[in-house]
Amino acid sequence: MSKIERLMSAVSFAEEGEFDTAKEMLKEERRVLLAVKKEQMDKRTFRYAINACKRVGAHLDILYISPVEAIDPVLEECLSEMEKEGINYRLMRKNGCLKQEIIDYTNSKKEVLFAVTESSGNLDVDCKGKRLSEAWQNLKCPLVVVEDGV
Repeated sequence: MSKIERLMSAVSFAEEGEFDTAKEMLKEERRVLLAVKKEQMDKRTFRYAINACKRVGAHLDILYISPVEAIDPVLEECLSEMEKEGINYRLMRKNGCLKQEIIDYTNSKKEVLFAVTESSGNLDVDCKGKRLSEAWQNLKCPLVVVEDGV
């Protein structure tokens, strides 16, 4: 219903000669998913995700995996920088397995262009020790793994 309402509004603007407004209303919402774990965050990964959002004209979804409510200081600093730069983002805290949360989120949100996460030696193993190769292959969007600069 929301799509139909948006389409009808865009038609009304186009009829009145407001073509740019109509085009803007018809744009699909595009999102980039940034998946990070508490105390394993790197500012370079955030910067990569922010720059990617700017390049492709997308909003940022941040999937923050943490068993506790407290926010990591690096995350707070990055959120502050994004607000200063005017980056539109959503922060979602989960306490599950990073890999499974990425899979679940991207499979349920078709507007996610790609997912970004930090390099980890166990990205192909789920929290129960099972291999996730098949799940990664069936992921509904590309996965970008940003390697730490060690």
